[in-house]
Amino acid sequence: MAGVSSCMKYSMFFFNFLFWLCGSVILGVSIWIRVSKDAQQVNAYSHTRAIVFAGVDLLIAVGSIIMILGFLGCCGAIKESQCMLLLFFIGLLLILILQVTGGILGAVYRSQIETSLKKNLQESVNSLQSSTEESKVFQEKLQKFQTMNQCCGLLNGPSDWGKNIRNSIICECELKSSADLCTYYDGRYVYKNPCGDVIIEYLKDHLLIIMGIAFGLAVIEILGLGFSMSLYCQIRRK
Repeated sequence: MAGVSSCMKYSMFFFNFLFWLCGSVILGVSIWIRVSKDAQQVNAYSHTRAIVFAGVDLLIAVGSIIMILGFLGCCGAIKESQCMLLLFFIGLLLILILQVTGGILGAVYRSQIETSLKKNLQESVNSLQSSTEESKVFQEKLQKFQTMNQCCGLLNGPSDWGKNIRNSIICECELKSSADLCTYYDGRYVYKNPCGDVIIEYLKDHLLIIMGIAFGLAVIEILGLGFSMSLYCQIRRK
C-alpha cells in the first residue's frame, strides 16, 4: 500500500460500482424501450424498423460495455492492477469519444433523419392503397395501431388509404362530436390525425430519455478518467 492513497483507492472502487450500476440502468431501460408495448406497435412498420431501433440497440451495446468496464475498474482499484486500470481508462476514453461524435452527428443530421423517416413512411403509404396479401397483413396491423392511438393513415390522414378507406372498420371514429379527433371524410367520421405524427412523437419522447442518460453518463465518465489515471500513476510510483 505504500505510495497508494487508501482514499483514492476506495473512491475509485465506489465510483466504478456506481458506473457499473449506470451501465445496468442503461441496459435495463434500453431493453424496456425495445420490448415495450409502444415499441412493438412501431415495430409493425417494416419500413421504419431499422430507423426506430438503431439508437436503442446501440444503447444496449453501450450499457453492456459499461458494465464490463465498471467491473474492470472495481477489480483494478482493489487489486491495484495497472493493466486493468489502463484497460479501463482506454475503454472509457473511447466510449466518451464515440458519445461526443454521435451527439454531434445526431445534431447535424437530425433534419435528414426525420426526412429519411418520412420517406420510409411514404413507402408504407403505398402499401395502404395496395390489395396484395402482404399489404393486407400490414393494413391489419396498422388498423390495430390506429384504434389504440386514435389516428388514421401515416402522413396525410385518411387520404393515405385511397379507395380502401371505404372499408367500414378503417379509421372509424366513435367520438364523432370531438373535432380534435374526428373529421367527416368519404361519407363517415374517421380519425383525422396521421399515425406518422404518433410515431415521430414516440421517437422524440424516448430521444429525450436517451439524451439525458448520455449527458449524465458523460459527466461520470470524465470523473472516471481522472480517478483511474490518478490511481494508475500512484501505483506506478510506489
